[in-house]
Amino acid sequence: MNRPGTKVRVGMVAGLLLGLPSCSRADGLAVQRVTSGGMLYTVAVVDLAQDRLELHWKNPATGEPYQTFDAVKQRLAGQGRQMLFATNSGIYAPGPRPLGLHIQAGKTLVGLNNARSGGNFALLPNGVFWIKGTRAGVTETQAYRRLNLAPTYATQSGPLLVSGGKLHPEFNRQGTSFKTRSGVGVCRDGRVRFVVSAGPVNFYSFAIFFRDVLKCPDALYLDGSISAYATPDTNTQLAEFGGIWTVSR
Repeated sequence: MNRPGTKVRVGMVAGLLLGLPSCSRADGLAVQRVTSGGMLYTVAVVDLAQDRLELHWKNPATGEPYQTFDAVKQRLAGQGRQMLFATNSGIYAPGPRPLGLHIQAGKTLVGLNNARSGGNFALLPNGVFWIKGTRAGVTETQAYRRLNLAPTYATQSGPLLVSGGKLHPEFNRQGTSFKTRSGVGVCRDGRVRFVVSAGPVNFYSFAIFFRDVLKCPDALYLDGSISAYATPDTNTQLAEFGGIWTVSR
């Protein structure tokens, strides 16, 4: 059950759109279902001026990874907070442990990973999604290193989907790798958008969705087949996660 006055507004938008209509903030967090190129996407629109976006890995009470949306949800409920949305963070290793940078509440729990080979994470350029106060960004890994940002939360993953309005140079329309995919973008309106596809898409189509439909000049791939999301009345998780992003109030 949602608290009175705290709702997740869900809307359906069909077709390939040049821009998405904004949702009323009076109803709380906007979660949209958007159809583009024959694929359905779930899009959570986060306004850092109003929404509390956080990254979780280990429960501070036990030192063990949360692994599930429900575990984080219970932790937040114990603090008197409601989880409005959750999704997986970046690619992770066994443990589960984030494969790349993981900054949580200002503390670096896993450092930058400079791997140049080995799967999607190292399909360079890769990058970092970070937030600091009401600012957010998706920044190429080595550029991020040079900035010395000291963000509140950050996750490293790869590949970069879109950087400065340009698609990753390895992507092409005929790409044959089709998977369920999740990602995050920082868009022209200043909002953060998390996206999970309902079915298999290639990198090119996924990146085009961020750039041309959501109007996000910068976007980062988070993960593939295991990707999932949760709202107060939906939970699509089927596998454990190394890191979990939540929006709560």
